[in-house]
Amino acid sequence: MVRTVYLSKEGKLQTDLTQIDIAFALQDVQGLLWVDFEAVPDAESEPILLKTFGFHPLAVDDALQESHVPKLDDWGGYLYIVLHAVVYDEKEGIDTQELDVFVGKNYMVTHHDRPIEAIERLWNTIQRDDRRLKSGADHLLYRLTDEIVAGYLPVEERLDIEIDQIEDAMFGKWDSSMLEKVFKTKRSVINLRRNLAPQREVLNKLARDELSVIDERDRIYFRDVYDHMVRLYEITESARDLVSGTMDTYLSVTNNRMNEIMKTLTVITTLFMPISFVASFFGMNFFQPSTPLDIWTGLPAFWITLLMVILTPIGMFSWMRRRRWM
Repeated sequence: MVRTVYLSKEGKLQTDLTQIDIAFALQDVQGLLWVDFEAVPDAESEPILLKTFGFHPLAVDDALQESHVPKLDDWGGYLYIVLHAVVYDEKEGIDTQELDVFVGKNYMVTHHDRPIEAIERLWNTIQRDDRRLKSGADHLLYRLTDEIVAGYLPVEERLDIEIDQIEDAMFGKWDSSMLEKVFKTKRSVINLRRNLAPQREVLNKLARDELSVIDERDRIYFRDVYDHMVRLYEITESARDLVSGTMDTYLSVTNNRMNEIMKTLTVITTLFMPISFVASFFGMNFFQPSTPLDIWTGLPAFWITLLMVILTPIGMFSWMRRRRWM
């Protein structure tokens, strides 16, 4: 799907432009054109990018064929920018969506393979109020980056909730599913951090570098978005430390539980060991004695043996308590 919106220098808003209309709109240096390619086949989008807009084949190849981390390339008359939007999935965790952006003096071109909420929000805002287009292409780019960065905040909040749930479950009912959740959360945080770091540098370049496409008055807006991105990166670093600490705590709790189990089993074994000795000794088979030994099979012998069986573990337990083994 190819979507277009064009605000002419007379202030007239047009949508659904043809390729010829796009070429004429590019001649209007005081107007503003936005072309959005969403899941468009390369055979359809490549001629427009190469011939109509005149982008360099390497930049077009990067946008259509390759996947990149966030970056910024200055091609003189236009900028090629790779940004990553973030989405959260309950099963898979955090995923990112690549967004390729070309920005010139009077146009912005976006290319992406999947729907991106930041694009949809900005597009709907423009349809309701075209004043967003009157400040120029660089200001439209600022609006887009601000929407993308804003999309990270709910994901960060969701990560915080997950970490809190893991910490609460750690000292309560723990099962294998919680351990799987810990690893999923850790992968999500690492993936988020891997994308935030280079994207932060992209916004830093937009805010501070001398770029012909970015007006000096608009750099302060990119600086504001950059500050938000820095804050997000710090939150992600804290989340990574929390997840790592959660893993260490989990291992410590597991070891403590294992020690308690072994301690209980050892106590039980120690208490019943003397009883086993008494029972095995009196249960041994001897040769027929030459004289009768009725005393060993009488009722007093039974009570004495039973008393030994009862008192021996009690005595062992008291002895271990005095030695502070328990």
